[in-house]
Amino acid sequence: MKNLSYIKFAFSFLSVALFITACSEKASETTQTAATEEPVESQEDIVKRGEYLVGIMGCNDCHSPKKVGERGPEIIPELMLSGYPSDRPIVKFDSKMIKDGFGMFYPDLTAAAGPWGISFAANLTPDETGNGNWTEEQFKKAMKEGKAKGLENGRMLLPPMPWTNFTQLRDEDAHAIFTYLKSIKPVSNIVPAPIGPDNI
Repeated sequence: MKNLSYIKFAFSFLSVALFITACSEKASETTQTAATEEPVESQEDIVKRGEYLVGIMGCNDCHSPKKVGERGPEIIPELMLSGYPSDRPIVKFDSKMIKDGFGMFYPDLTAAAGPWGISFAANLTPDETGNGNWTEEQFKKAMKEGKAKGLENGRMLLPPMPWTNFTQLRDEDAHAIFTYLKSIKPVSNIVPAPIGPDNI
């Protein structure tokens, strides 16, 4: 009888021990799975990250028209990222200095002149005059390979666009930037075509 009680006790103890072990292993598996799964970003998070990247990469420096305010040049909110304003007259640059290799900027940096001629900052808003008809692949090609409008047979982007800084841009970052640009207010603005060095 004593042996039977001992066997029952041992069996109960073993059952409890196995149950605890199984629970511990399951908890460990759950923790490992949770640790290896990437958190899924919401659309709002992607847009916010795109806005952050556009800010720290200096896109507004050239692509947003500005006015002079109390603290110097300030972005004109309703024209943010719309590029060189098409209704603005094109000023005459000192071509002698340019031929000597100097570069010059418009006061708000939306256009620049140098040995390449005159280049105008593109409209990055989702209007059809901006990137409204672009695919994400075109955007990546423009950013990472310097192809105008992301077209395979297009011309190369002109200075001062620093596309060579972005050749290693991660696809998820390019996606976030593109998603943000598609979320902003569209601005109708046809940016002038570049002017060659012989015409300035």
